[in-house]
Amino acid sequence: MVRCRGPRRPLSVRRSRGPAYQVPWQVDRGAPPVYRLVNTGPHVLRGVTVSVSGRSQLRVSAPASIAPGAAVSAIVTGDDLARDTVLVIRWFPPDGKEYLWHVSF
Repeated sequence: MVRCRGPRRPLSVRRSRGPAYQVPWQVDRGAPPVYRLVNTGPHVLRGVTVSVSGRSQLRVSAPASIAPGAAVSAIVTGDDLARDTVLVIRWFPPDGKEYLWHVSF
């Protein structure tokens, strides 16, 4: 059975969602197994947590709030980070929305 979905609206008529949210983090990979997560945005980020998905181990002492220019250091150790590990950063900007960012190795 085939269903008719009706005509598609042209792109010019579709509702704009606005610009995408720019991720306010930069990962400094210069001294593994220590990875520095730097807040490059203009706002204090609250409720910051760092976790790992995969078979690696994570040691991190993340403060609840990270000011612009400040960093969190995460120590990630494992046999093959590129194959089986993803670092997950969670935060809340001033608007109160929750964001997650996945970092691959």
